[in-house]
Amino acid sequence: MQEVQRLASAVIGQVLGGRSLDSELAMLWRGHPGLSAQQRATTQDLCFGTLRFLGRLDALLDALVDKPLRDDKLRGLLRVALYQLEYTKAAPHAIVDHAVRACERLGLGAAKGLANAVLRAFLRRRAALVAQARHSDVGRFSYPQWWIDKLRIEYPADHAAILDAGNRHPPLTLRVNRRRTTMEAYLAQLAANGTVARAIGEAAVLLERPRPVAGISGFADGLVSVQDAAAQRAAPLLDLGPGLRVLDACAAPGGKAAHMLELADVDLTALDSDAARLERVRANFARLGLAARVVCGDACDPGNWWDGRPFDRILADVPCSASGVVRRHPDIKWLRRPADIAQFALVQRRMLDALWQLLASGGKLLYATCSVFHEENHLQVAEFLKRQRDAQRLTLPGADTNQQQPMGQMLPDERHDGFFYALLQKN
Repeated sequence: MQEVQRLASAVIGQVLGGRSLDSELAMLWRGHPGLSAQQRATTQDLCFGTLRFLGRLDALLDALVDKPLRDDKLRGLLRVALYQLEYTKAAPHAIVDHAVRACERLGLGAAKGLANAVLRAFLRRRAALVAQARHSDVGRFSYPQWWIDKLRIEYPADHAAILDAGNRHPPLTLRVNRRRTTMEAYLAQLAANGTVARAIGEAAVLLERPRPVAGISGFADGLVSVQDAAAQRAAPLLDLGPGLRVLDACAAPGGKAAHMLELADVDLTALDSDAARLERVRANFARLGLAARVVCGDACDPGNWWDGRPFDRILADVPCSASGVVRRHPDIKWLRRPADIAQFALVQRRMLDALWQLLASGGKLLYATCSVFHEENHLQVAEFLKRQRDAQRLTLPGADTNQQQPMGQMLPDERHDGFFYALLQKN
């Protein structure tokens, strides 16, 4: 435990310094190949959990010390230990003991007494301290104050539910590859293997208990892919048919592109500006038995890759704040800054305008984000419609026109992530 506490606190320190959690964990695994599977799993849980509840942990820590801790290593270690004490089932005495020992490994031998006192004080006063931490917005929700304020303005009735949903463990949802099996056959296969699951859509299967990809029945054989239920809405919304020329403008890692190929024999171009990530697209296609053109290029600059022939369908799953998927990427809420939203909106505007020129008359473009912020979603689309007089927004199939949220906005809940869709047709 001492080692995983130390490793997790180091990773979190790098993340709060501006690095992504995924990249830091990948670097950690490469640098520590001798870690056992259990050590990896525990380290990952500590990193995700501490970042998920960082606001509350900092509120607790501030209440436990007389003056702010200036040593980032010590603060990081105590954050991890407090997360363990509050949110895990590990033995409290072991957590405290190993955290104190970890001080030595981190060159913080002089702080052992302080670490011991802080953690034991938390155990003695736990209920009162947690209640006190919840008095502030950041302590209650564990998001930056600007994020909380923004959602409170944009979703007066739902902001608390959105914030709370982002702190829960995400569901594990699969997409059945209709070219290789059926929903009925795959559910029967899961049941035969003792896996409890249920269908929540035409191709979506929700597992009762998440598990590693390697342990998912049929995954290696291309029967299913891991894809959130909200993300699975994209391909069906495009109204695909045999022979249509289709562009997935930001394709990596390939989930939505693969879904389109599973639904229809389309002429698909999978585009992405990141050559390394395109390898994942190719790998996903190969596992699923699918084929398409895979092109490295910038969707904002079609002149460098487009052959001049218009597309019948375009999926513009644009870069965004990812504010709808923070439960899968808890580092996002601490890495984002208010100015980032405006920068994403500028990129989205450029990309929408560039891609619109590639769409055939009568063709459809599906604008998509995994965001819940208005500037990236319905406000972005409203401005686009003012600029492009030959564009009209179509009603999404199955949309509830009486809902309080903007059309196309899906808020995160127990079944899916936060997503936004707008289907646009060229006149």
